[in-house]
Amino acid sequence: MTSTPPSTGTSNAAPAPTGETTKKARVAGLVVSALVVLFLLFDSLIHIANTQMVREAMAELGFAENLNRVIGVVLLVCLILYLVPATSILGAVLLTGYLGGAVATNMLTEQPIISTTLFPIYVGIFVWGGLFLRDARVRSIVPVRRA
Repeated sequence: MTSTPPSTGTSNAAPAPTGETTKKARVAGLVVSALVVLFLLFDSLIHIANTQMVREAMAELGFAENLNRVIGVVLLVCLILYLVPATSILGAVLLTGYLGGAVATNMLTEQPIISTTLFPIYVGIFVWGGLFLRDARVRSIVPVRRA
């Protein structure tokens, strides 16, 4: 016969969310993730297309023209990994690295801080925020404590 130890009443575990809250969070996460993906998909496709605007912008940042398509393909692969539920966390990590490179490039070329240099960080917040809301695995890894 087994017995369970008495409860001390001091548990750090948050109460299980209701189905309605989970559904609302998931929908919000899907919307946020979709907006991020659409923005980054556009960015990757114009890099792959190697438009004149991209060539000029990348030249100003010191990148060789032949890297534009490579950068676009790398971003597209990261996005695909982010979209597939089984690899979404890996995709978010890779997107974080990609966006970190954008921040470093903007800092090295002395771009305006708030509008340009920090913009990839804003995008990264939405990448992880969308994933946090739509994926219980991420919420279990990065718990948000409530009072």
